[in-house]
Amino acid sequence: MSFHDKEYREVITKAVIGKGKKFTKATHSISPSHQPSSILGCWVINHLYNAKKKSEDTVEINGSYDINIWYSYNDNTKTEVVTERITYCDYVPLSVKDDNCLNDDYEVIAKVVQQPNCLECKIAKKGHKIEVEVEREFLVQVIGETKIWVKVDPHGYHRKYEDDEWDYELTEDELDDVNPHFIGGRRD
Repeated sequence: MSFHDKEYREVITKAVIGKGKKFTKATHSISPSHQPSSILGCWVINHLYNAKKKSEDTVEINGSYDINIWYSYNDNTKTEVVTERITYCDYVPLSVKDDNCLNDDYEVIAKVVQQPNCLECKIAKKGHKIEVEVEREFLVQVIGETKIWVKVDPHGYHRKYEDDEWDYELTEDELDDVNPHFIGGRRD
């Protein structure tokens, strides 16, 4: 195919030029004010993150979330909630890449597939700390300018559709949903 071929045109467009997905499990050690007797609940909230292209084949996601742990202490006679802010940095490898990007002006889209979520929360073996296992998963896309070739129809698209090519039949269920008094009120 040559550039002067009249049947094709070169089009510059924005397209997905890279994709990647990463699942992460992390264990955090939390130090409560008191030695815990038992864990009553654990929640991960306030997730914030941003993503940027780090290299030709990696996206970096920097984020944070709060871990809230409700625990009992003093032989299960008192309770308290401990909150700790966790920061993280995930490197997402791009498994699909288009090396034909025209410039370095990228847009990175990161979508949370799995919000940070507590898998397990337990008192550490020595009894003074609480260990929390958290999972999270991201899907990333890198958008950039690229070239594509499209075939041109020299005569235009002239096919005429006949009415009988379209399926306009209504089902009984659709007919049951029709309100015969919709326009202009009821007429007898």
